[in-house]
Amino acid sequence: MIIKLENIKIREDITEEELINETCAKFKIPKQFIKKYEIAKKSIDARDKNDIFYNYSVILHLKDEYKIKKIAKNIVVLDENEQKAEKIKVTRKSNARPVIIGAGPAGLFCALFLVENGIRPIVVEQGSMVEKRKKDVDQFLAKGKLNTLSNVQFGEGGAGTFSDGKLTTNLHNPLCKTVIDTFVKFGAPEQISYINKPHIGTDNLIKIIANIRNYIIEKGGEFLFNTKAEDFIIEDNKVKSVICTTKNSTNNKLTIETDTVVLAIGHSSRDMFRTLYEKKVNMERKNFSVGVRIEHKQEMINKAQYGDNTKLRLPPAEYKLAYHGKERSCYTFCMCPGGVVMASSSEEKTIVTNGMSEFARDGENANSAVLVNVTPNDFEGNSPLAGMYFQQELEEKAFILGGSNYYAPIQRVEDFMQNKKSTSIGEIKPTYMPGVTLSNLQEILPSFITETLKEGIKYFDTKIKGFANPDAIMTGVETRSSSPITIKRNEKMMANIYGMYPCGEGAGYAGGIMSASIDGIKVALEILK
Repeated sequence: MIIKLENIKIREDITEEELINETCAKFKIPKQFIKKYEIAKKSIDARDKNDIFYNYSVILHLKDEYKIKKIAKNIVVLDENEQKAEKIKVTRKSNARPVIIGAGPAGLFCALFLVENGIRPIVVEQGSMVEKRKKDVDQFLAKGKLNTLSNVQFGEGGAGTFSDGKLTTNLHNPLCKTVIDTFVKFGAPEQISYINKPHIGTDNLIKIIANIRNYIIEKGGEFLFNTKAEDFIIEDNKVKSVICTTKNSTNNKLTIETDTVVLAIGHSSRDMFRTLYEKKVNMERKNFSVGVRIEHKQEMINKAQYGDNTKLRLPPAEYKLAYHGKERSCYTFCMCPGGVVMASSSEEKTIVTNGMSEFARDGENANSAVLVNVTPNDFEGNSPLAGMYFQQELEEKAFILGGSNYYAPIQRVEDFMQNKKSTSIGEIKPTYMPGVTLSNLQEILPSFITETLKEGIKYFDTKIKGFANPDAIMTGVETRSSSPITIKRNEKMMANIYGMYPCGEGAGYAGGIMSASIDGIKVALEILK
């Protein structure tokens, strides 16, 4: 018998074994009847700052001789058959090797599920493998020298690699557990399988992604790094081949014949968006958001969320806030406790920001995007690429405002509220590298964004005291929270070109590592059919 025991409140730091002892005592289950156990959930309940506790759920696998006399409250009997993964039936008849464009979460998980079911994909990635990519990113942060093909946006692992490695999602899909279990299998900390808001951390992700790549290669998959997919040969509305350029000293052309192309291209692949538009692939512009990164002292966030009385060794506190104004909404996104603001440009003469934390989340500052919704009505013209050009224009303005040297424009919250250029930095020090320039962000942001940001920050201060701290640092601009387009696909997950599968965040079907990974699996399952 397998049972799940819920609502186990723990008000002290204890070991896993002590937790099981407490659980057995609470539910009156003799420990000798337990074959094995697993923690199903661990969350923090901080609603009452004078009584903060961990809330656990625990799964027990019990010996056959143990019989529960009564199914009490907070006990759920689990179906053992539901614990077993459903066997995938492969009916694909084509001998052509699928080509996956992009080695982010969507592309990697698509490739992983294909090789585990006997299909050997070719993964084409314009950036470098993750170990080399880390060096390219470090060089940009240290010297402002940008590699437009290998950076925070492009390269093995995708944009999520240089973030907090968050695995949170609003999806309620059995594949969520599959994704979590896969990350643990390849080296992620086991606790991500049960904590309420799991994150892996950039430091762990780099190793895990390399492990996934090596496994795919061992199973017969192939990776072509520093190879940019640039065009397609399409006949009778069916994809026939992918034309690539290897980005080395010779720039060799490479044509890969295939009948299956997965477009796991990521939300920043503007060259590919243009190519697909020219190839008359059906796409449309969609809503997205733009704004800034805001930084506070992590200690202040901890105090606001936890208070002063708890004796628990709690992790750095997080927050998730939303404000709904008369005209626009404003919300926090990708909050990084104990993290840094990242230089995330992928094109020359642009500034793009994002947030990053390592697994320990032990930095001095907390940072988060503060974003305002943008709709297709805000763009000029009818092109499905109009949102992309809207993003690009903001990024180019931020580059100039920052000094045209990849320094980011920053502003104190007090100065932003008063619409004046910052002339000094207060108690909160910016973490953005390679450098920052004191500025007035209202010079580059549209008025509908600045006004909504002001309203939102004031409102957020009523939820987290100190959010509107005069010295809080705003760094511009954050424009890549999601793709500006949707590549249309049918019930078989294909575009209007037969054999072409739009996939993941860049295609408009995901919004983070978890949802992109799930979408990659779903596309793989369709290909296996």
